[in-house]
Amino acid sequence: MTPLLIRGGRLVDPAAALDSLCDVRLRDGVVVEVGPALAAARGEEVLSAAGALVAPGFIDMHVHLRSPGFPEKETIATGTEAAVRGGFTAVACMPNTRPALDDPAVLRALAEEIARHARCRVYPVAAITRGREGAVACDFPALAASGAVAFSDDGDTVRAERVMREAAGLARDLAQPFIAHCEPEESIVARDLAIAGEARKAWHIAHVSTRGALDRLRAARARGVPVTCEVTPHHLTFTRALAAELGAAAAVHPPLRDEDDRQALVHAVRDGTIDAFASDHAPHTAPEKLGSGGPPAPGFSGLEVAVGAYAAAVPDLPVMRFVRLLSTDPARILGIRGGSLQPGDPADVTIFAERAWTVDPANFASKGKCTPFSGRTLPRKVIATIVGGVIAYRAPEWAA
Repeated sequence: MTPLLIRGGRLVDPAAALDSLCDVRLRDGVVVEVGPALAAARGEEVLSAAGALVAPGFIDMHVHLRSPGFPEKETIATGTEAAVRGGFTAVACMPNTRPALDDPAVLRALAEEIARHARCRVYPVAAITRGREGAVACDFPALAASGAVAFSDDGDTVRAERVMREAAGLARDLAQPFIAHCEPEESIVARDLAIAGEARKAWHIAHVSTRGALDRLRAARARGVPVTCEVTPHHLTFTRALAAELGAAAAVHPPLRDEDDRQALVHAVRDGTIDAFASDHAPHTAPEKLGSGGPPAPGFSGLEVAVGAYAAAVPDLPVMRFVRLLSTDPARILGIRGGSLQPGDPADVTIFAERAWTVDPANFASKGKCTPFSGRTLPRKVIATIVGGVIAYRAPEWAA
């Protein structure tokens, strides 16, 4: 592993309250020095970040890598290549796979595949119920011991309140949060927040999409409920008007909402109600997405557009908060290392610039080519992604 010096960039590190021109030295997989005008050491590669921003590696805490079971949609290799092109040094993968991530043996097999093929760090989210069928709670301590960083039946709501209460009780003493997929959104959010408050269990609400859900989150926090939440780029940008225009291609769960809801989400990003940006990267084959032979598959490929899409959706967001939402707070919520670039921290770095680019899904590394951002010009672009001190991606125009 060649030592690396990132030189001349604007370092934005919310965990250290740092926003200034600083160089960053990486060696043996960790940050070893941060400071202005660092001299290059013998044998050290120098990466110029002049005119760009340097941040602790971005973490997408909600992606679907479709492994095991759905290689026609995505693989660990294609999904994590999409991740590093999108600026993500780590992702958390959801358990709606075949088989579901509900057993330690399945998690061990997935870990082996990750070790062989992943281009970035991958953290598994295990299921809440066996088979994600909503009936019997999983063995949470065993799943945690096998590497699960959270628990979710994402893709489906655990509809039986009795099962959710039992699961919360069984997982109460574990640090790993529950990640709730809430449909119908506002009633299930209210139910889950009541359970979280009673159990004192860390709870995270995935892909919040309505004003009413945000109101319930704020009220729960005022009561001391330990709850966090995330928002997707598509819910921050689009409304049901796009769904009417695009038809099957705009299918997503939860669905695109009204303009009032979209504006409420943007406001919640600004006022701190939203804790994390998460893409809900959901790749499908083209026939599935168009509904050939059945209902259209819900969701979009999001990893490669997320950074630019968030910047476009909330253009006045301070860059310090932008980085916090993409790095520092996802690391905190999942209890994983990262989210800062101080000596001793992992050498995971995202470099990005205020540079316009146009989305062309044909160029995606992801197997899923459907995105409502196709053809849109976005204002912020990933320049380089460094994982464990190794350059995993560098934009072609930055390679010289």
